[in-house]
Amino acid sequence: MRRVTGLAARTISSSVAVHPRLAHTTAMMTTIPSSEPPSPRFGGLPTPSFAGGVAGIVFFSAAAASSLGQEVHAKEMSHKFNPKEVVLYQYEACPFCNKVKAFLDFNKIPYKIVEVNPLFKKEIKWSDYKKVPILTVDGEQLVDSSVIIDSLFQRMHPGISKSEDDEETIWRKWVDNHLVHILSPNIYRSTSEALESFDYITTHGNFSFTERLVAKYAGATAMYFVSKKLKKKYNITDERAALYDAAETWVDALNGRPFLGGSRPNLADLAVFGVLRPIRYLRSGKDMVDNTRIGEWFSRMENTVGEPSGIKE
Repeated sequence: MRRVTGLAARTISSSVAVHPRLAHTTAMMTTIPSSEPPSPRFGGLPTPSFAGGVAGIVFFSAAAASSLGQEVHAKEMSHKFNPKEVVLYQYEACPFCNKVKAFLDFNKIPYKIVEVNPLFKKEIKWSDYKKVPILTVDGEQLVDSSVIIDSLFQRMHPGISKSEDDEETIWRKWVDNHLVHILSPNIYRSTSEALESFDYITTHGNFSFTERLVAKYAGATAMYFVSKKLKKKYNITDERAALYDAAETWVDALNGRPFLGGSRPNLADLAVFGVLRPIRYLRSGKDMVDNTRIGEWFSRMENTVGEPSGIKE
């Protein structure tokens, strides 16, 4: 097993067995940024200067009674969170936005959706933060997908604290620092896949008819080349193999459980599901399900998370 540093080293030093597959991916991770990474990825576009603005297993055992007690306590506390208005500013295909939506949908929190035009971002001109997602809760602004989720979780379950070394937190960091970096090289792997992805992005995004045409073809071309740079940046040799390996790593982490959280999804389950949901029915997502064991877990997540609770304005 490779010697790893940072998060993995602290985990190993706490006498927890780490699956070699996770140790390998963890060794390539970087520290979680304080805000969503600025580099182009699925749901984003190239910088405005282009074309006029277009663009494993870490298992911590715990007593069943303790776990059940936490679930009961969580249910008791969750009813106290009852905001009057929740608004999500997003790009429909953004994996970070979909992480937040997975959390909101699972917890049946009603929210309004404001689709941001990625070229001009006029919908978020009121904010000093110029990336998505942005979530407002009764007028209070929250930014950065993981921070948003942590904040909402604490409001719903003030009696539950999360450790930096627990299984759930480690896998959430794996999502932010590893899984999301594999997506762009896969969905823009070829010119045909890049066009398929931008057809989805422009169809579901906030574009005028002209912007949609320009974004689809110019954006797809740009991101095809950007994806090659991302492969090099994140040391990805074969993008499909990397995607399959990540999917298998996640299934290994379940260790026979329906969800990482046991009988119900936890925040890590929601994070993985959220970032994968936009690609599920693209060619890359179909290939992933056809060639790995992740399909059954994904179907369970779809059924458990249920219908979206968001309404587009």
